[in-house]
Amino acid sequence: MPVASSGPATTNREPIGSYRSYEEAQKVVDYLADHGFPVQGTLIVGAGLRSVERVLARMTLLRAAAWGAASGAWFGLLIGLFLAIFSISAAAALPLVLWGLVWGVVAGAIFGLVSHALQGGRRDFVSESALVADKYEVLVDSEHAARAHELLRAMSG
Repeated sequence: MPVASSGPATTNREPIGSYRSYEEAQKVVDYLADHGFPVQGTLIVGAGLRSVERVLARMTLLRAAAWGAASGAWFGLLIGLFLAIFSISAAAALPLVLWGLVWGVVAGAIFGLVSHALQGGRRDFVSESALVADKYEVLVDSEHAARAHELLRAMSG
């Protein structure tokens, strides 16, 4: 029985299983691929999507300066390396790279402090966001669904 289309991507596809995690769904597709199943066009569809934001820490002036300094260090190092390309000798290149790194750290720390101060107390925390699904369905082309079900029976048996 073909799945009701919720868009062009799911047309002519049939669900062969529903899984609690993406890793489980991925394992099924890997198994199918390992057993010669034509996996091109197979979909792993997340259903019941939610945005989850996990708070990691409180944002302080010190943390804002440190993260700014770390970001600035990378940028400064990149600029220093770029300028070092045009230096006459290796001995002249090293100070350019180091000065780029130092100025990147200083500028990044200042920028981090100013950015945090301009927030005015809003969003005084550090977090990471993720999109999480309640379940993951594996859909295959309808013409290959019977073969997929056969392989999955062998997988679970």
